[in-house]
Amino acid sequence: MPDGLTKSAILLLSLGEDEAAEVFKYLSPKEAQKLGMAMAALSNVSREEISGVLSEFRHKAAEKTSLGSSSDEYIRSVLTKALGNDKAANLIERILHGGDTSGIESLKWMDAASVAELIRNEHPQIIATILVHLDRDQASDIIKYFPERLRTDVILRISTLEGIQPAALRELNDVLTKVLAGGDKIKKSAMGGVRAAAEILNFFGSQDEAAVIAGVRDFDPDLAQKIQDEMFVFDNLLDLDDRAIQLLLREVQSDSLIVAMKGTQSELREKIFKNMSQRAAEMLRDDLEAKGPVRLSEVEAEQKEILKIVRRLAEEGQIVLGGKGGEESLVE
Repeated sequence: MPDGLTKSAILLLSLGEDEAAEVFKYLSPKEAQKLGMAMAALSNVSREEISGVLSEFRHKAAEKTSLGSSSDEYIRSVLTKALGNDKAANLIERILHGGDTSGIESLKWMDAASVAELIRNEHPQIIATILVHLDRDQASDIIKYFPERLRTDVILRISTLEGIQPAALRELNDVLTKVLAGGDKIKKSAMGGVRAAAEILNFFGSQDEAAVIAGVRDFDPDLAQKIQDEMFVFDNLLDLDDRAIQLLLREVQSDSLIVAMKGTQSELREKIFKNMSQRAAEMLRDDLEAKGPVRLSEVEAEQKEILKIVRRLAEEGQIVLGGKGGEESLVE
């Protein structure tokens, strides 16, 4: 049976160009990329598979109602009447997560190097305010294009950012208006903070991550420790309960897991083994022993891919994170 992504690809290819194009207008950059790749990878789809996907879509569509489809304005109106403009404003934006974000959305479609080039000469506070509105991995990629001093300054400002003052928001709007056409309507939610900084640093390589933390520690040791405490690294999988490990293992390819486990502490390996069937655990042990030395960069890359799955499961509420916070070499 095709997975959800493959079903979506089959459905859009069945709809025709115009209808599929309308659907893509509502997707985020990552969603569009994943779905586009799935569509490109499709081949030899049987008539039965197409019929099954279309039937399932019709069934699910028939179960939907219009309730909630125009709820944003209702929520804004009710909260504003109840709390007044000032008190309701921040709460509304937290609930609705921003509404119109055309300026920021434009950045999300750009590659990291281009965004870095556009904003690197702006005030670090403006850069920090922009980055907290982006996906954490994209923000991390952008920061990697900055010189070390700017990296540290931006991470410091992200970790101490508790909200966006009206004047700062106007400045942000002005900046984005200059660099992006039509970028004058930005989300006004309170974002940033230690966790945002930690989540961005989680996507850094170990050397870059250590350098930024060291720079922050020189400025504020307590803040550096707070950021590290919020960071979730691969060894922190030990803090997950067995059910969370089992959910994670369902979504991780065995080849990726083998590389990611090279060089990990024995306690973590045993925790992973015990949450697999006996046969699967024995096969994984054999594969680990048979796998030769692997570059540290390859191990870190696979670990970070698995951590992306961990964070997605946490954001979806399926698991709860405990959370806390070199040279090119070979890992035996």
